[in-house]
Amino acid sequence: MNNSTVNFITPETSTNSTTHSFGLLNFVETCILGINVLFGVPTNFYVIWLIITGSGVASEFFNLNLTVCEIVNSLNCLIAILTCYFSSLSFLPMFLEGLTLTSRPLFQCLISVERYLAVVHPVTFLKYKPLRYRVICCTAAWIIILGSCFYCLFMLISQNINVHIWFFSTQFLLFLSIQLFFLVTVLRALKQSGPGERGRKREEENHMKRRAFHLILITTVTMTFTYVPYTMTGFCIIITQQNHDAYWLPGLVCYVLAGFVQPVLYLQRTGKLSSLCSL
Repeated sequence: MNNSTVNFITPETSTNSTTHSFGLLNFVETCILGINVLFGVPTNFYVIWLIITGSGVASEFFNLNLTVCEIVNSLNCLIAILTCYFSSLSFLPMFLEGLTLTSRPLFQCLISVERYLAVVHPVTFLKYKPLRYRVICCTAAWIIILGSCFYCLFMLISQNINVHIWFFSTQFLLFLSIQLFFLVTVLRALKQSGPGERGRKREEENHMKRRAFHLILITTVTMTFTYVPYTMTGFCIIITQQNHDAYWLPGLVCYVLAGFVQPVLYLQRTGKLSSLCSL
């Protein structure tokens, strides 16, 4: 099987597991990637259009950047499919794997930071609410993502799979730890009442805290669902020293499915999901 089909998200497998036949596993992986392209690209473009044409570009700036990354990830799926027929494109999925591994959890953490500050440190949140601070954060995030892309390209070319697995596993554990911290902190704030809160004001405050908690909870669960299968598969491969494309298939399915969570949440929040379902 040609490893370039799944190289957009999985480390390069050993040459012993590489053949050039288009078998059942290759067909299943191509179908999964094709689903991501067919549904992910139009859905995320629609989300971008809603953000740009709406009045919430500043408030949804992190979500906008995350959506752009998801579009690139979906297009990377298309490139990964094309590498089966055009081997000259094989280096592009290797490079974009850094974006695939880093962009989603990084921007999800930035969204959680924003919700965390709004609930736990509202004064600080108002201080850094202007768009320029979000632009600075996103610029730093894109620099990190670009560095991750070059790192993944170097690791995959050198075929240092163990170092590569340790890299994205450590990265996942770091982002997950940050998410859990925000989740627990916002949960504690939700259970506590501020001084002098009464009646409608208290109810509105609790409603904001609950929304922030639910968003961080969903983001944390999504991140876990996305990267735990890859991390477990990677560690098993390091321990057993046996690698095959089929081992990465469950992680590929989880990654593709998790990519639809954020746009669906946005469409549900803006009331567009019900109208799309009724079509």
